[in-house]
Amino acid sequence: MKTKIQVAGKWKVLTGNHTVSHAVKLARVQVISAYPITPQTHIVELLSEMVASGELDARFITVESEHSAMAACIGAAVGGVRTFTATSAQGLALMHELLHWAAGARLPIVMVDVNRAMAPPWSIWTDQNDSLSQRDTGWMQVYAESNQEVLDLILQAYRVSERVLLPTMVVLDAFVLSHTAEPVYLYDQDPVDAFLPPFDYPYKLDLEDPRSVGNLADPSLYFEMKVRQERAMQEARTVWNEVGQAFGEHFGRLYEPVESYRTEDAETILVAVGATTTVRVAVDRLREKGEKVGLVKIRLFRPFPFEEIRNALAGAQRVVVLDRNISFGHHGIFYQEIKSALYGQHPEPELYGTVIGLGGREVTVDTILEIYGKLDHWDPRDPLPHFVGARMREETA
Repeated sequence: MKTKIQVAGKWKVLTGNHTVSHAVKLARVQVISAYPITPQTHIVELLSEMVASGELDARFITVESEHSAMAACIGAAVGGVRTFTATSAQGLALMHELLHWAAGARLPIVMVDVNRAMAPPWSIWTDQNDSLSQRDTGWMQVYAESNQEVLDLILQAYRVSERVLLPTMVVLDAFVLSHTAEPVYLYDQDPVDAFLPPFDYPYKLDLEDPRSVGNLADPSLYFEMKVRQERAMQEARTVWNEVGQAFGEHFGRLYEPVESYRTEDAETILVAVGATTTVRVAVDRLREKGEKVGLVKIRLFRPFPFEEIRNALAGAQRVVVLDRNISFGHHGIFYQEIKSALYGQHPEPELYGTVIGLGGREVTVDTILEIYGKLDHWDPRDPLPHFVGARMREETA
């Protein structure tokens, strides 16, 4: 990401959660629906204070569950207003039914998911299984690396969602970002308003123009509606690129769906998602030793950036996917997606799948160096993922 600040604003030290709250305020969200769950609770707590003090002109709705939180957002969005909610883990799972509803109804809702491992056993720490288990609901998904990205991706998410009429999930790591304070540049309101003007939803409920929403579609209609929904997702690939470029021109921070780091001559490329700072440090250390290693960071997951992935990995001899998630019985989820993107490419690199950091297990620089050191001993045709960092003991029958 290229950075050159060019709009008025101020620096402030913020946690990832409070960065979300300030982004929602800057986006002039009109309805916030809230149900607390660790580790996202601080987001809606600060928003409730902003609304109560009059700092943010919005309706703050307290509900009895995450299912109701999404239902309230759906109702508000159908009424034509800009909406927001936040959740994590079991809360996101409880929303599952209504995530399909929001996407199928073509509502531009933006939600933040603070990645938290799914229970049982109970965990409040990070991995990506909660958001990735919702990958087929029709929501767009973007993953932040830093608190600044959290702010900037939320602003972009509203602009993209309101153009293609699909909801967006902005995802950040629990504790690694949510509870960690970093310097964040908060833009003044005027430049944000210029980038994100008020939205007029074309299909909102209107007493002067009555219509129904979410009615029964028989087999002669349903298929075509789903095709249109998929076409909107395909269009969103281009729109995320366009909005990222526009954001860069306006604010001085350029965002792309896929970001490369020291890959120009890389023979081995590590692929990571989310807070990837330790991977960058590991790449630098390996470079100091003369190893031709680079990093590709995936920012946009849905719609999946096939072309950008292929271009970013072109020329690599080995690709190592660092998955902080697992699809039980298969592999890490990003490994699966990248494998499908590279299918049929010539030459096709050796592809290695690793699973790391489940349940908040720390992913250190040494973890990455350990993975790199084992590559010569691994078979890229191995159908099973490599679990790195798990302290397993051999059990006998």
